[in-house]
Amino acid sequence: MPRLVFVEHDGTVLEVDAREGESVMRAAQAAGVAGILGECGGCMSCLTCHCYVAPADMDKMPPPQAMERELLSAIVDVRENSRLSCQIVATADLEGARFDLPEWQG
Repeated sequence: MPRLVFVEHDGTVLEVDAREGESVMRAAQAAGVAGILGECGGCMSCLTCHCYVAPADMDKMPPPQAMERELLSAIVDVRENSRLSCQIVATADLEGARFDLPEWQG
């Protein structure tokens, strides 16, 4: 069960235990992380699970697929490390991975 680290825009740090195989978004929602809304339930239509993956953790997960990259291009504050947390699957490799949350999401 990997432990994930979420940092809200106000600096609040939340450590969350995720079940392997579930999305990072679902783990955050189950733990009450305010900055991960996931309004569409993970079907990539709302962008409210956007996060910034810590640069040191980018290699711990597969790169975004074409549809995710296309959706991310619609975000005003998109960065090279922007991801949709609904598209990241929790694995043991993500132990300690950090996800910073944008201000506009909570």
